[in-house]
Amino acid sequence: MEPFRLIIGPDDNATALQLSARAVILFAFGVLCIRIAGRRTFAQYAPLDIVVALIACSNISRVMTGKAAFFPALSATLVLVILHRLLGHATLHWGLLSWLVKARPIKIIEDGEVDDEALRRAELSREDMLEAIRLEQVENPEDVAAASVEGSGKVSVVPKNTR
Repeated sequence: MEPFRLIIGPDDNATALQLSARAVILFAFGVLCIRIAGRRTFAQYAPLDIVVALIACSNISRVMTGKAAFFPALSATLVLVILHRLLGHATLHWGLLSWLVKARPIKIIEDGEVDDEALRRAELSREDMLEAIRLEQVENPEDVAAASVEGSGKVSVVPKNTR
């Protein structure tokens, strides 16, 4: 343990070279955590995923700058990432847990009709909704068969068949 401590330095007074060594080690640790957590954690941006990502990044940042003890902070981060992964697997098997943890989609357009109440529930302005459908290459809500605000916050759009 002493040779490793020499490389990373003390938690309260590390040199620039030791902080650089921490950065390299933490980069590798971060990649390992992402691999353990799976691509869902950092790709879909569901609320739970964002919270886990923020906490993990915050912990790693504090370790790199010497504001937190190296091994205890890495242990806590790894526990958090593994817990997140286990929770993700558990939601596949238990519907009630999935319902509690995951956000549900909100249908905002059906057969060209905009549901203003659904827009309010999704906290989406009409201008934001119009932008979202334009990003899917649809100009007007009347040309949309269905559109929903997904659990990740992204708006999915199914255009009407124009043939």
